[in-house]
Amino acid sequence: MPARDPLTDAQIDAALPAGWQRQSDAEGVRIAREFQFADFREAWAFLTRVAFEAEAADHHPHVTNVYNRVRLAFNTHDADNRVTETDLALARRVNEIAP
Repeated sequence: MPARDPLTDAQIDAALPAGWQRQSDAEGVRIAREFQFADFREAWAFLTRVAFEAEAADHHPHVTNVYNRVRLAFNTHDADNRVTETDLALARRVNEIAP
């Protein structure tokens, strides 16, 4: 299982998977990406696949879905809402299953 130690902003930026962005605010640091699909059904099918991957990793994203758009954001709550290797590993896996 990937490490759950908080990464520095420089470490995150150096390891960000394609399409993901580092974001921070008063609630913490996260990596996020938005995906767009042909319709709601495709978006929901993708979310179902993400759910299985997240459950297998015992790590769960923040999810927003509006019609054909899905936004995912990852951070690690027990790492003071910072980004860890666990977040990056799951983002890489999401990229692999994204159409």
